[in-house]
Amino acid sequence: MKKILLILTITIGAIILSSCGRDQRVLRVGMDLKYPPFETVDTSNNPEGISVDIAYALGEFLGREVEIVNTDFGAIIPSIQSGEIDVAIASMSITEERKQIVDFSEPYFYFKIITLVNQNFATANGINEDTTVQELLAVENTRYIGIAAQVSASIPQSYGKEVTEATDLGTAVESVAQGTADVLLMSANPVVDGFKANPNTTMVMWDPFVASPIGMAVRKGNTELLEQVNAFIATFSEPDGLYDVLAAKWDNILLDRLGRYGLDFYINE
Repeated sequence: MKKILLILTITIGAIILSSCGRDQRVLRVGMDLKYPPFETVDTSNNPEGISVDIAYALGEFLGREVEIVNTDFGAIIPSIQSGEIDVAIASMSITEERKQIVDFSEPYFYFKIITLVNQNFATANGINEDTTVQELLAVENTRYIGIAAQVSASIPQSYGKEVTEATDLGTAVESVAQGTADVLLMSANPVVDGFKANPNTTMVMWDPFVASPIGMAVRKGNTELLEQVNAFIATFSEPDGLYDVLAAKWDNILLDRLGRYGLDFYINE
């Protein structure tokens, strides 16, 4: 009995020390800073991007200091569960599977999931920029590649396609560029970036598989923070609200990157 009490005392003490070691007034926001222009770093390695601006605006709305915690995408949900981060603002798609383990806010963006295609595969199968999703799905023996724990893998799997899972975006793009994979589904910015890096060996197919709703994620049961986050998102569409602020800062950058669209591409479902 004494041994059990001692173990409980040590465990509780460890939890208290852990919580005491962190300033609870600071809002820790997790994101993976490898996805410009939403989550990235500037030339001085400071966090920068649309999601970073949203995070700091949330902190201002709540009256809390914000700390951006650079977290590998696959580790974001475990970091929410462990309390390492308070909220994820990480271009994270709201999926039924994820909703079982974290709570999501209302959507604030919709990411169109489009396709990076190997150019030789496209030529051989008559695929071009305006090919439809259904036409692509009808091509037999297509080699899909996706990133583990992301919609780039789960969406083609939902159509019964076998998907090779890569550990990161760079590996997936390189596989398509080199022809060891034919197709990669991702949101517009990484697809266009992949094409720009490999213009002779890849192409972009613009017809979206889905408009994936993007939400902020908090620990399951953290209703207080979730309600605050939803109240914050509800202000985005107000005149001179955050959508207008972000558009003024990022529209030209998005137009330059995508070649077709500005922020409205992500706001409208």
